[in-house]
Amino acid sequence: MSDIVPGELQMKSLKSLTQAVYILYALSYFTGITAIIGIIINYVKIEDVSGTWLESHFRWQMRTFWFGLLWAVIGTATIVILAGFAILFANFCWIIYRIVKGWLNLNDNKPMTF
Repeated sequence: MSDIVPGELQMKSLKSLTQAVYILYALSYFTGITAIIGIIINYVKIEDVSGTWLESHFRWQMRTFWFGLLWAVIGTATIVILAGFAILFANFCWIIYRIVKGWLNLNDNKPMTF
């Protein structure tokens, strides 16, 4: 018989889901669309992680998506004056940082701090 209690099994499943969202965000650099799937998962499952340490990861992921999108739009709009390239590069680096930092904290079972 397994030593895992039902609550632990649910947390393990939610942790796997959180990891999947980090993967979807990372894959979006190659596919372009997977981040949208990730943000939908964040909004659909936010109630399931509410009150747990995983909630901080969901908030981190959601902020990464929305601020990343905002800076991508600003960067794209300012490419004409060449500042857009710097903005897009900085946004690229910032999103990579957030994915890596979040994923490492998730792997260590640590919540995200803001």
